[in-house]
Amino acid sequence: MSGEVSYLEIGAKDAAVSRAFFEQLFGWSFHPMGSDNEGWFQTPAIKAGLHGNDPEPQFFIFFDVPDLIAAVAQVKELGGETDEPSPDEPGFGKFCACRDPQGIRFGLHQLPNS
Repeated sequence: MSGEVSYLEIGAKDAAVSRAFFEQLFGWSFHPMGSDNEGWFQTPAIKAGLHGNDPEPQFFIFFDVPDLIAAVAQVKELGGETDEPSPDEPGFGKFCACRDPQGIRFGLHQLPNS
C-alpha cells in the first residue's frame, strides 16, 4: 500500500461557514453536491469533501490503497476495526472508515478505476 493521502473529508457544524472560510483562505474551487452547502473542494492535489451537521468538526484523512477489500482485511488482521466499505461513488472511488487498535480514526480510499 502506498499510504499517500488521497482524499480529505471536512466535517463541519455549518457547511456554509466552512465553505466560505476555505474558499477565501486557500482559493479552493467548490463543487456543490446535494444540499445544505455540501459538496467538495478541488485543492491543488486532491479533492476535499465537505459536509455539515458533524457533532465533532474535523478533517478526516483517507489514504490511497489499490484494493480496498484487501486493505480492510489487513486492518482487521492487525487488530483494527472498520466500518463497511462504501459502494463505488462515480468520480470519487470507494471509501472505508477505520480505527487502529487504540481507536485512532482514519480512512482508506480506493481511487476510481484502480
